[in-house]
Amino acid sequence: MSAPNNKPVTLKKSSITDNHLKKTSWYISIAGLISFSTVIPLNIHISIKDMAGYTWMWPLIGGLLGVLVGLVGLILQNILLPPLIIATIVYSFALYFTGFHHLDGLIDMGDALMAHGTPARKIEIMRDPRIGTGGISIFFIVAAITVATIASLPPVNLFYALFISEIGAKLGLVSCCTLSSPEDHGTGKYFIKAMNPYLMSIIVIISLLIGFLLLKSVGVAGIIGSVLAGIYVALMARKHFKTATGDVLGAANEISRMVSFLSMLIAFMWIG
Repeated sequence: MSAPNNKPVTLKKSSITDNHLKKTSWYISIAGLISFSTVIPLNIHISIKDMAGYTWMWPLIGGLLGVLVGLVGLILQNILLPPLIIATIVYSFALYFTGFHHLDGLIDMGDALMAHGTPARKIEIMRDPRIGTGGISIFFIVAAITVATIASLPPVNLFYALFISEIGAKLGLVSCCTLSSPEDHGTGKYFIKAMNPYLMSIIVIISLLIGFLLLKSVGVAGIIGSVLAGIYVALMARKHFKTATGDVLGAANEISRMVSFLSMLIAFMWIG
């Protein structure tokens, strides 16, 4: 989840007055988070610090994205494309619709993990705009496993699996936030500071209910897998970097989506 120049997200100003802005700040903040998370051009002006107050709702925003990704999958199924092509296109659409922010974080973290030296040195490498072998490798691994897993899912359940996986991607991100220590600089610190175990438990329960209602134990497996993936990324970041950056959070999003798909596929094979 890389944010170039660490500047607040600024879109076109609307004609909303300051008094009205205060009264409606909760939904303006959520709209700002949607705009930050996707390529949707919302006509608002909001800082990252303000929108970060609703970080715990990110998985629900992921659900909105999941509906769109799922619809793309359904359309492709109806024109009888092969499963591998469908999987490649829906994964590409998910990356595009999120503005490639999280993918950028995954690649940057991959470069940093490959480097030797102090945590400060690794973070410096993470912020280097150049892409190295570590970044390319981790992207290939995550992308290959994600596409192969989507292609292996039962076609009849594809829409629900895609929907749950996008909730899972953001759930992994917020679980990473909950267990991470923020650094002094960068945009990631606002999202990390906004999360706590109480808020995390609320959104996990909501996500588990959604997963169960849609795919029973398979959906629950997808949600649990994504949470565990986010926790793993947080612990890995703590080991290598001591703190977590926006790039680490972006990597948690991509890795958690992959693990969510894998968890659901295994559940389909053994339970479903």
